[in-house]
Amino acid sequence: MKIHEYQAIQLFKNVGIPTPGGETVSTLDDGLAVAKRLGFPVVLKSQVLVGGRGKAGGIKVVNNDVEFKEHFIRIRALKIKGYSVEKIFIVPAVDIKKEFYAAVAIDNIKSDVVLIVSAEGGVDIEETAKKNPQAIKKFYLNGQKTIDTARWPEFVKSIFSDEADQKIATGVLQKLLAVFFTNDCSIAEINPLVKDAKGQWFAADAKVNFDDNAIFRHVELESLRDLSYEDADEIEAKNLNLSFVKMDGTVGCIVNGAGLAMATLDTIKLLGGEPANFLDVGGSSNSAKVLNALKIILRNKNVKSILVNIFGGITRCDDIANGIIEARKQLNIQVPMSVRLIGTNEKEAAEILKRENIISHPTMRSAVEEAVKLAKR
Repeated sequence: MKIHEYQAIQLFKNVGIPTPGGETVSTLDDGLAVAKRLGFPVVLKSQVLVGGRGKAGGIKVVNNDVEFKEHFIRIRALKIKGYSVEKIFIVPAVDIKKEFYAAVAIDNIKSDVVLIVSAEGGVDIEETAKKNPQAIKKFYLNGQKTIDTARWPEFVKSIFSDEADQKIATGVLQKLLAVFFTNDCSIAEINPLVKDAKGQWFAADAKVNFDDNAIFRHVELESLRDLSYEDADEIEAKNLNLSFVKMDGTVGCIVNGAGLAMATLDTIKLLGGEPANFLDVGGSSNSAKVLNALKIILRNKNVKSILVNIFGGITRCDDIANGIIEARKQLNIQVPMSVRLIGTNEKEAAEILKRENIISHPTMRSAVEEAVKLAKR
């Protein structure tokens, strides 16, 4: 789950990370009032949940009322990667002396949380990572939630030459860790972390993403969700206890178990097709779940065939078969379907399907081959 910069900045403030301040507005009159209260120059920052705001013209420094009106109106009219700018975050301009990058993230390969810090922060940090990777320093927590003080001095000295800066940066990074762990984040990022001409430090930008699977532990975070950036089908699927992610292909998928679902997507690609979605109906599936899954998949007009791939353990194949038959009755399905039901009650499932002239494939490969072939007709 992503949140806007102004919301992430508030989380930083809550733990004591210094920020320049600022307010979020939607109208020109409100914006002018905020700018005059803060004092020019100020920075207008479009609030969209996509990257590339600056390069799209969504961030501007303004020095007076005339510039403010011109740029505010233009930014509000922007579409950045297809998204309209509904809110603008107005912050005091900072006289930046030096920019740094700081983030807490998860390294899935090493199964560890890592602090990522660089003395070359700013909008081109991705280019820095490609062209000068040694400038990106990483400090692994080794399964802990706090900084290992024995290893820390050597790390922090490799980035911040001044002893006072090392102390300040350590404090900011410790607080960033607090944001990360307290809120079950997948990433908490400051880019740039700046030092101004007076020697003061600020988080000049903020990015925080939460782990969707942990949101149930943080009811207070739900109010931060911007549903306009989320797919309506994915929201509905979640409410129906289905794990669903929309994709760009033509083969709709209903599978049980995340591992088998991923393997199914890989096999579709391997055999020349393109999956239209990831959908895991989970264990203990009943016919209603299959019906709901098919309703969601069939809303996607790009879907040319449907693949049902079930390996029944807890999930009963006859439940899935009954769901398929009920869906065909209720939804008048015109999209061709390829089915593979193996495992618990597979014989009963095969009989149910046979009565409706549906054949259950004996192998996953043959079912996928048929689904890809049908999608290409």
